[in-house]
Amino acid sequence: MPIFEYRATASDGKNKMGKIVASSENEVLVRLRSQGLEVTHINDVTNTSFSKFLQLISPITGKDLVIFSRQFSVMISASITVVEALEILIEQTNNLTLQNLIADMAAEVNGGAFLSDALAKYPKIFSNFFVNIIRSGETSGKLDEVLNYLADETEKSYSMSAKVRGAMIYPLFIICSLMGVGVVLMVYVIPNLTSILVETGATLPLSTKIVIGASDFLKNYAIFIILGLIGIGTSIRFYLKTYNGRRNMDILKLRLPIFGKLFKYIYLIRFARSLSTLLKGGVTITRSLEIVAKVVGNVIYEELILETLASINDGNPLATVFSTSEYIPKMVPQMIAIGEKTGKVDAVLDRITKFYDRESDEMLNNLSTLMEPLIMVIMGVGVGIMVAAVLLPMYNLAGQM
Repeated sequence: MPIFEYRATASDGKNKMGKIVASSENEVLVRLRSQGLEVTHINDVTNTSFSKFLQLISPITGKDLVIFSRQFSVMISASITVVEALEILIEQTNNLTLQNLIADMAAEVNGGAFLSDALAKYPKIFSNFFVNIIRSGETSGKLDEVLNYLADETEKSYSMSAKVRGAMIYPLFIICSLMGVGVVLMVYVIPNLTSILVETGATLPLSTKIVIGASDFLKNYAIFIILGLIGIGTSIRFYLKTYNGRRNMDILKLRLPIFGKLFKYIYLIRFARSLSTLLKGGVTITRSLEIVAKVVGNVIYEELILETLASINDGNPLATVFSTSEYIPKMVPQMIAIGEKTGKVDAVLDRITKFYDRESDEMLNNLSTLMEPLIMVIMGVGVGIMVAAVLLPMYNLAGQM
């Protein structure tokens, strides 16, 4: 649905401007004139070439969804209708792609559709988890409460992802920079320095021979190396799109030293938080497990959750399958079993979420602390090898003169 910017003059002479969702300029004119406004300018901001280009380069991020959820929940809690809230959000949202999406949803809801059905048309933006929570709120008549809770959970999930990304940015930046500097040294600097040593005919140490050989290999076969890396990267990408590829990668994540434990905590947090939210929203346990299996983000845990669903359908408790898995800490099924006995599974899941949230925070802080000296050691070893390969033979040569 197009979004129009307008400027108009009110009956008291004051200028007014804003955005409005409509099918055509004539509809905009009719609606604004019915409000006593004299329109001076109308502009379609969604169908221009520039706006379409902006939509291509400005995808909807997790932060955009957090802000959308929070603002939407506040307005619904203030008894503003869904359509009016969506139209207000169009003006408050800076992301043009999200503006266009909200405009389409506003048109759908204004035409009689449920908000959950409008959201479900954008599965790449709004997950099954998000849609079903909204649907439960519409069914129970507690959309404002559900939106508030959903806004909190969306914010927590985004905060967790941001912490993980933040912990990874520094080491990745250093490693990539180190690799870039190493390539420049091997291709441009080292050959000029070692050519002098080769011309002298002096006996070169092993480290120097290795560096010279690596440098010659990079210079002579650079194109083949680049093509090979592209080929390997493309093959891995296609492999990871297969079920076995994703499964093997997810197993590798869980078995990595240090990071494997962190990944395990993240998946447990997603599972416990999502399941708790769905159960509090009035979604049945079987339907909740179906949704959580798709949003947890790991094939191994997805299989465990689906096994649990089948086990529940056979009449077994929720904790049965979890108690036999090596990827689930023993504490989790024990706590869930207690929650089932007391009828407070959602409350127990909240405690599990908080516990592993604290554990992951502590691990991320420790990782950040440990990464700095580890990277310095790696850099020191790399620089030491370079220095030994170049300066040691020069020193020996000077001693022989």
